[in-house]
Amino acid sequence: MTVPPDHAELAQRTAALCALLGSSDHARPPEVRTAAERVLTLLRSGDADDAAVAGGYNDLDHVLRRAGYAGGLLGESRSSRAPGVLAHIKVAVCPGPARCSRLERARDLLPAPHCAVNDTRMLKSRLSPAR
Repeated sequence: MTVPPDHAELAQRTAALCALLGSSDHARPPEVRTAAERVLTLLRSGDADDAAVAGGYNDLDHVLRRAGYAGGLLGESRSSRAPGVLAHIKVAVCPGPARCSRLERARDLLPAPHCAVNDTRMLKSRLSPAR
């Protein structure tokens, strides 16, 4: 027995498809255009069931990722999620007393970048919603 697709998720994917078709740079690769047209045909036919439409969206998502768009159709990661576990992004922030808004990605095994204004290394921190 299969679980029927969520209507809210299908609506969100339809909005993402509309944005994808509206932007010329994402629809340029022929395989992406072909997969998007297949989903569009299913949607316009009106008689396709939700499972077929969801399968078309899954195919389009897969083609987008294979074409180099890591976020896929909805711009989300496929990484696993566990309750109570949040992913965080490490960034390097300005170390000076008057902090500027400069943020750099901080890699785990590399030292933080150099701050030219304060002539020292930047500080590694977690990206918070306040920044």
